[in-house]
Amino acid sequence: MTVNGWLQILVFLFVVFLLAKPVGIFLARVFNHNKTYLDPVLRPLEKVIYRLTGVDEKREMRWTEYAIAMLLFSGVSMTLLYLIERMQKWLPFNPQKLPNVPPFLAFGTAASFTTNTNWQAYAGETTMSYFTQMAGLAYHNFTSAATGIVLAIVVIRGIARHETEHLGNFWVDMTRCLLWVLLPVCLVGSLVLVSQGVIQNLNSYATAHLIAPHSVQVTGANGKMTSKEVTRQVIPQGPVASQEVIKEFGTNGGGFFNANSAHPFENPTPFTNFLEMVLIFAIPSGLTYTLGRMTGSQRHGWAIWAAMAFLFLVGVSTVYWAEARGNPLLVGTDQRASALQPGGNMEGKEVRFGIADSSLFTTVTTDASCGAVNSMFDSYTPIGGMVPLVNIMLGEVVFGGVGAGLIGMVVFVILAVFIAGLMVGRTPEYLGKKIEAYDVKMAMLAILILTFITLGFPAISVVQPFGTSSISNPGPHGLTQVVYAYVSSAGNNGSAFAGLNANTPWYNITTGLTQLLGRFFMIIPVLAIAGSLAKKKIVPESSGTFPVTGPLFTVLLVSTILIVGALTFFPALSLGPILEHLMMMAGKTF
Repeated sequence: MTVNGWLQILVFLFVVFLLAKPVGIFLARVFNHNKTYLDPVLRPLEKVIYRLTGVDEKREMRWTEYAIAMLLFSGVSMTLLYLIERMQKWLPFNPQKLPNVPPFLAFGTAASFTTNTNWQAYAGETTMSYFTQMAGLAYHNFTSAATGIVLAIVVIRGIARHETEHLGNFWVDMTRCLLWVLLPVCLVGSLVLVSQGVIQNLNSYATAHLIAPHSVQVTGANGKMTSKEVTRQVIPQGPVASQEVIKEFGTNGGGFFNANSAHPFENPTPFTNFLEMVLIFAIPSGLTYTLGRMTGSQRHGWAIWAAMAFLFLVGVSTVYWAEARGNPLLVGTDQRASALQPGGNMEGKEVRFGIADSSLFTTVTTDASCGAVNSMFDSYTPIGGMVPLVNIMLGEVVFGGVGAGLIGMVVFVILAVFIAGLMVGRTPEYLGKKIEAYDVKMAMLAILILTFITLGFPAISVVQPFGTSSISNPGPHGLTQVVYAYVSSAGNNGSAFAGLNANTPWYNITTGLTQLLGRFFMIIPVLAIAGSLAKKKIVPESSGTFPVTGPLFTVLLVSTILIVGALTFFPALSLGPILEHLMMMAGKTF
């Protein structure tokens, strides 16, 4: 670890802190229908859209109607993406003449991008045409992100409003989110990335003839290894910059290329690396300020931000320490207990980013439900690789995805104030509203659903041949690969531990189902909580009211998150990365 590395981490967090207020204020103004500097241009366009689609912008919905509209929209969008994938061979903008996407892979990808997971069991440059990337995947990058944001706004409205059943209009919220929030930033951000070297074209792939041909070992269809001489290299092209910004700003994570943000065409410079990380946290951080502003308790919003920031610092410090320390097996046997691997663990990392930026990017992308990567987790040390896994297991509430992070945090806030109420022997209250049995049941249902789908499919995968045949490493590392796949899917993160062949019928179907359940079955109970809170009366504070605005609440909230996570996932962690770490220290690796 170096001073320079720590300065980069602290500067990043400081920039995120500075952005929280302006982003939060802007989001509040957009969804409260207050005037913004974009209104003269966008307001006429918004009215035309409503006129063409028959939307009454003044009509608001109950939580059930809002949920149905969201599910119908997502279902139709997913079906459309599936059809595009299955027909891409005959659609335009396919200069490489790529074939149609196979059925199981098309289903898994459609479910993935609809749910903001962006799990990729394929290499983008050899599987998806430009048309599929632009009209299919990029479209979902915008709409799935907008869906998450507007659902968070609905939850905030449920907390802020009282004695009403109305929580807004799904179609209006989606339109305003796309027009005012996502599209302007992505337009400007794309131009910035192009200026830094991110490519943006519709050209066919280029071919470079090697000056010094070399031989590689390849496995044939019969399973035998043969030698093949490589004389040329194919260089992929495509409309990358226009999709890179929404990949990060919408916490989607699906890369245009298989190497994702480790690819120089997606992430060419230290500046783009820093910018992409800031984009990932911008909206999740800002939503905490929006919560405080719309509920009239700004200190509560900052208390939640503080809880997120603390968990972020713990995670990034652990990854940085583990990777800077490196692998003790690469140090002399008599020095393992105290010596560090020279240069740290650089396996799987870009030299141009190094350990500090790789560790920071890893923590950021798994704290949020982004899934973009600039290094490969499979090559991390066991403890370094455990942190991104734990980040997702906690529900990705450490800033989290756009909207989804705040939604998950509200669930833990409900549990925290419930616990506080039990400790003082009073009915728990949250910002002037009594938390009753129904609210706590819905909160626990959201957590239990996530737990069931996260651990159920891995349990089957590690004991059946159709699951174990995809594992590339034996022992605890192989278990981590499988668990990570489903944790990432359930948490709608989309990053992969690598080393696991997920492009099989079993993994495509089950990860797709996990993504759908993790997104929508978790959202519905939270919307029910929002509907319940909106109907409640405001109760004046008393001496027995537990304050949700100070350090004590932040400590209780962090403790609740860690305890729930530990009780749920510690057995899986102990058999995976923790066991692998202990065995590595004893001289064995996988």
